[in-house]
Amino acid sequence: MELGLEGKVVVVCGASSGLGRATAEAFAVEGSKVVIASRNEALLRQTAAEIVASASKHTPESPTVVPVVADLSTSESIDRLIDTATERFGSVHVLFTNTGGPPAGTFSDFTDDDWQRAFEQLLLFVVRIIRKVLPIMKRQNFGRIINNTSIAVKEPIPELVLSNVFRSGVVSLAKTLSRELAQYNILINNLCPGYHATKRVEQLVASSAERLGKSEQDVLDGIASTIPVGRLGRPEELAALAVFLASETASNITGATIQVDGGALQGLF
Repeated sequence: MELGLEGKVVVVCGASSGLGRATAEAFAVEGSKVVIASRNEALLRQTAAEIVASASKHTPESPTVVPVVADLSTSESIDRLIDTATERFGSVHVLFTNTGGPPAGTFSDFTDDDWQRAFEQLLLFVVRIIRKVLPIMKRQNFGRIINNTSIAVKEPIPELVLSNVFRSGVVSLAKTLSRELAQYNILINNLCPGYHATKRVEQLVASSAERLGKSEQDVLDGIASTIPVGRLGRPEELAALAVFLASETASNITGATIQVDGGALQGLF
């Protein structure tokens, strides 16, 4: 299937590991010019080099992956990230928003400062970076925005109250914008990953194991037992959907919120 992504400029946030990294690599394989962002400079540069080496096996052209160190909870870092992409390549065609999750805990565990940090990390970050790319996308009459959220936006997860609240705000924002932006050929969709084999899930499993007095393997087995396909997702599976949604093939899909969870969600929507 021809996806039409060769040469497109793609910004992938939270790309040093996990779902963000897999997504950046998937776009690099398609021949896109990929700008990746994360706070950890050493890990980010290592990731960029590894993506280039891996993607080179699948594409005749040398992959282009540009690392930008950025704390995306600040407007200054967001400006620098997008400015780097436009200065280097002249445009941004695809934006993949993605960020690590806030601490696990129940409502009574968190202070006003905790809520403020989670707001800036999960929701305000998305508001700011979309606001930054929209003038670029409107001028070229093309844009694809894909927000990586969580299955929690469809079925709140116990002890993830901060994530439950603010990631749901991202979905509401995207649905609102989908109707405003379609006239500019800018499409915006959300991905809702369930449990995937990532460091974030490893952290949540460790936290649950400590709280429950169980081994981490027992917790993992318990999670897998609730997933109809019987296993955690692989990051590259979600990345494949992100690439499809960014392509010309998906030009009639906007405002959608799609779970990638192995069938774990029990609700109809």
